[in-house]
Amino acid sequence: ITSAVAFDILPLKLHPFSQSTPTGLDCVGWKRRVSSPVITDGALDKTALTDDVGSEEDLYEDFRSSNHRYGHPGGGGEQLAINELISDGSVVYAEALWDHVTMDDQELGFKAGDVIEVMDATNKEWWWGRILDSEGWFPASFVRLRVNQDEPMEDYPLKVEGGKEDDSSSGTRRFGMGQTTKDQMRTNVINEIISTERDYIKHLKDICEGYIKQCRKRADMFTEEQLKTIFGNIEDIYRCQKKFVKALEKKFNKDHPHLSEVGSCFLEYQTEFQIYSEYCNNHPNACMELSRLTKVNKYVYFFEACRLLQKMIDISLDGFLLTPVQKICKYPLQLAELLKYTNPQHRDFKDVEAALNAMKNVARLINERKRRLENIDKIAQWQSSIEDWEGEDVLVRSSELIYSGELTKISHPQAKSQQRMFFLFDHQLVCCKKDLLRRDILYYKSRINMDDMEILDVEDGKDKDFNISVKNAFKLHCRDTEEVHLFCAKKPEQKQRWLKAFENERRQVQLDQETGFSITEVQKKQAMLNASKQHHTGKPKAVTRPYYDFLMRQKHPTLPTTLPQQQVFMLAEPKRKPSNFWQNISRLTPFRK
Repeated sequence: ITSAVAFDILPLKLHPFSQSTPTGLDCVGWKRRVSSPVITDGALDKTALTDDVGSEEDLYEDFRSSNHRYGHPGGGGEQLAINELISDGSVVYAEALWDHVTMDDQELGFKAGDVIEVMDATNKEWWWGRILDSEGWFPASFVRLRVNQDEPMEDYPLKVEGGKEDDSSSGTRRFGMGQTTKDQMRTNVINEIISTERDYIKHLKDICEGYIKQCRKRADMFTEEQLKTIFGNIEDIYRCQKKFVKALEKKFNKDHPHLSEVGSCFLEYQTEFQIYSEYCNNHPNACMELSRLTKVNKYVYFFEACRLLQKMIDISLDGFLLTPVQKICKYPLQLAELLKYTNPQHRDFKDVEAALNAMKNVARLINERKRRLENIDKIAQWQSSIEDWEGEDVLVRSSELIYSGELTKISHPQAKSQQRMFFLFDHQLVCCKKDLLRRDILYYKSRINMDDMEILDVEDGKDKDFNISVKNAFKLHCRDTEEVHLFCAKKPEQKQRWLKAFENERRQVQLDQETGFSITEVQKKQAMLNASKQHHTGKPKAVTRPYYDFLMRQKHPTLPTTLPQQQVFMLAEPKRKPSNFWQNISRLTPFRK
């Protein structure tokens, strides 16, 4: 059984693009019944299409009305094989690519990286599985079938009480021409890594040549900004992956795959893989733009014509665009499995171990950047709720709320004290005043540029600059203008939290400079626009889409009737930390969940 599950495709219908994860994108080279006419500049070549399929609309309608499936030969042979294995009493395992969070007691919840026993794969979209003593439905697209189904995922090598390797274990059984079972398992994983990389390159090429190239020829339908939104930096990913797969193939030992040393390839390209961060962050915007365009029939016809002319498998464009997200999720899982079947004495062991940690770090970076981008929407919503806002938007310079709370600000010349709410972002400290009657309303008062400030701890007692007695105080001193701001907290621990927050703010600014993190102007404008709409219309209600009705055997409860949410994806390794944005300002009534 390979790692991919064949996708027995439902007929394409006139509805918004499905957000289901494609499960079977590793299968290529299937037969097509349409020739390959050339799309000329400006429009589809009607003459080239006429002989075989007619116009874009004819091509699309002919596809819809046909019972033919552009799918795996045999109508989902791999899926059939899975069920045959299950029927024969074999145990089939799958690993979770994403978290599946559900409140439905008939669905099986799990975390990314969990191992699930697949008990029924009759349905293409939802499988029945078990984790420990829990059973339920789960989306097939959320998992990856384990390469080695015939051996449990136990630590390698096996040990006995004396601390020596257990020669009687399965780890020393011979397989074929003097090859141990563990070597065969490693061969399986190596073969999967190589084959899936080759197939992935094919899909990236199809997207770049089958869709992007043709879309650029239709300036009457697409602007460059739209194409950037839909496809992100997938062309950069394509160029990176072509070099990566060449490096893998150089390290691939065709005669003895288990001796291949591929770990160094992942270490070499770990920095370049960070380009996936931009793509993953943009992916929700791509889904929204595609959903908007496909409400117009001519775009549906055009995208379908592009797919057929490129001889691509029967998955919608948004499905193909999800493959890079899915790919970067798979690397930690593949490397973890490879490490389990690599003998510590193997020349590749240390590199694979280091590569696994490296790819976890890539995933951690992508998760962190995604969290930051999610926060900009919250920051924009916060700013839109502040009355009498003046000056530039917070997002012009900042993207992270570091800390917030009440402080007493003391100003020259009369040492006047004012109770204010302060919000510390990267690069700036925003000062607001609470409404006298409605304490949940805030008014903008001022801001301080933190890039020019140094923080001074003030001892309790009389302050010489302001000639007053202070307690739990600290100062912000401007290096350029010698301007001094004095603040007092109510308690010593609150003062310490503020001092720590100022350290974290400088550390965050430095880290962003080192990693090159930035927010595009388009993302800033979109966040402010969304906040403005929500401020006037209120928060939109959650929308659920009806799912396909399936008739299943009576031995299981009814299938779930809604699609699992996949807009907000979770990378496989490591687990993403929750945002502390709302915790920082939880004391403000307007922002309580």
